Amino acid sequence: MITVSSLNALTNVRHGFFTRNRGVSEGIYKSLNCGRGSGDKPEAVRQNREKALAEIEMPPEALVTLNQRHTADVIEVTRVWRPDDAPTADGMVTKVPRLVLGILTADCAPVLLVDPKAKVIGAAHAGWRGALGGVLDNTVAAMEKLGARRRDILAGIGPCIVQRSYEVGPEFPAVFLAEDEANQMFFAPARREGHFLFDLPGYVAKRLVRVGVTDVMPTPCDTLREEARFFSYRRSVLRGESDYGRMLSAIALER
Repeated sequence: MITVSSLNALTNVRHGFFTRNRGVSEGIYKSLNCGRGSGDKPEAVRQNREKALAEIEMPPEALVTLNQRHTADVIEVTRVWRPDDAPTADGMVTKVPRLVLGILTADCAPVLLVDPKAKVIGAAHAGWRGALGGVLDNTVAAMEKLGARRRDILAGIGPCIVQRSYEVGPEFPAVFLAEDEANQMFFAPARREGHFLFDLPGYVAKRLVRVGVTDVMPTPCDTLREEARFFSYRRSVLRGESDYGRMLSAIALER
């Protein structure tokens, strides 16, 4: 489990960005695969989620996850739902104590947020499409509706694919430059002519700062290259594998 220091300093918040280690799954899902949408055995995923929640001293029945689809949609969570009833969204917020917000990723950026004064938390799944579409902006706005203040929000960006590993095609930068020409800073030339390397965590951090969240802490990890620690969708595609595991990131108010 990986944590960020700004959230560790809070006495009423539990959080963790989990790696792929210390689980029970086998094969391409080895070992802490928490993705119910994968082809892994449901019982293995259930046990893995239970193991992860134990690390942050929360009961497994308190975990809520989403049907993630790279949208900018954000919902307020007031109760736990059955996994099969998970709504489609990519961000969620709550002020309910001991309710665990869980995000699943395998290269996209998981973002955990908290206003410790207002006792409001949020979690977002930020791939390039969701980040560009406004999932982070919408998560912060939803936290604000529950009483959070933007200047008081702390954010941690979990393990994701980083610029050196994220090669994109010649057409990719256009939508980012159309949004803001300054986004050119998030692209560097790749070895292949006309291709680029995209800085996803840098862009995610910029979107947070732009909406008033200035205390943003990234994690220095690369999901594609650090195979022993992380699942990676892109790595599975490059190898022609049939599927891939998903890492869990989770946050909860203790009281």
